[in-house]
Amino acid sequence: MAPSAITPQSSPRLVAAPIANVISPKYNHWRADLQKDGFAVVKGAIPKERAVQYQEDAYAWLKSFGTDLDLNNPDTWIKQNLPVQSKINTFHSYCVAHEKFMWDARMESGVLDAFALLWGTDELLASFDSLNITLPNRKDVPRKAAWEHIDQSPLRRGLHCVQGILNLSPSGPEDGGLVVYPGSHALNDEFFDNNTDQSTWTSLDRYLFEEDQLAWFRARGIAPLKVCAEVGDLILWDSRTVHYGAEPSEKSEQIRTVIYTAYTPARLASPEQLALKAQAFENYGGTTHWPHDNVVPRDTKTYLEDGTRDPKDRDRPLTLPERSDKLLKLAGVKHY
Repeated sequence: MAPSAITPQSSPRLVAAPIANVISPKYNHWRADLQKDGFAVVKGAIPKERAVQYQEDAYAWLKSFGTDLDLNNPDTWIKQNLPVQSKINTFHSYCVAHEKFMWDARMESGVLDAFALLWGTDELLASFDSLNITLPNRKDVPRKAAWEHIDQSPLRRGLHCVQGILNLSPSGPEDGGLVVYPGSHALNDEFFDNNTDQSTWTSLDRYLFEEDQLAWFRARGIAPLKVCAEVGDLILWDSRTVHYGAEPSEKSEQIRTVIYTAYTPARLASPEQLALKAQAFENYGGTTHWPHDNVVPRDTKTYLEDGTRDPKDRDRPLTLPERSDKLLKLAGVKHY
């Protein structure tokens, strides 16, 4: 027998959405897309010329480690010429989360205005998230399989977090980029209540789906969609939306360059979470996609496969950002 449906009111373990009616069918622009499909594209959130400059800054950072990397020569796109990456083509070590170009991009007015409109406040916290530079069709690594997941625990009900991608490169159908299952966010509660064992739920804001579980969504008309976007666009998605980062196809020659970033109202953060956030900031460390909660500082040191620290590791960003009043408030170091 399937488990009975439960609500935050009927179980003390469940956590209701912190703000009701953040997105509504009454909207007639990207917020309507976010409500209906679980994702949206905000066009031109960053002016194209500045987005292009941020990409150049990202390239300069990538080439700053003194290797033979040549972005015009795919033969040099090998592990020995690259900083240590995670399994999903992202860089979150080497203090990159706090490089000046990363903060400058995060503080773009078009980006902040979109999240302020979404949450109904401009008193926001920013996540200390990663840089993704995907070099297409590398010869030294196998292609990565899809890894459909959500970034919200089944214990959380309703909208808690909206994630973002700052697109610094074109993302066409063949290029690497975000794949979403439109509408899956609306089935989140039904899926977990009727297809999983509630005793196995944890507070971890990550859930990976098995193939038979994805078939449950597909049987309800939910199919994967590659999100296409242009330079300077902001891609948003509900953390309950099933998604993954897709590898570029063999036809693509586009180097994917994106910054992951999210914002939530500062008032949602507890003193304990703010303390963790401030500590991560002072250590130039990264955290998760979540700005106000689930603040899990990543290890600030970078290790090679043999367990030794990377001799190219850094204890501070290559180029420090200006610690402006605006930045310190977004970082959670200074109160609004």
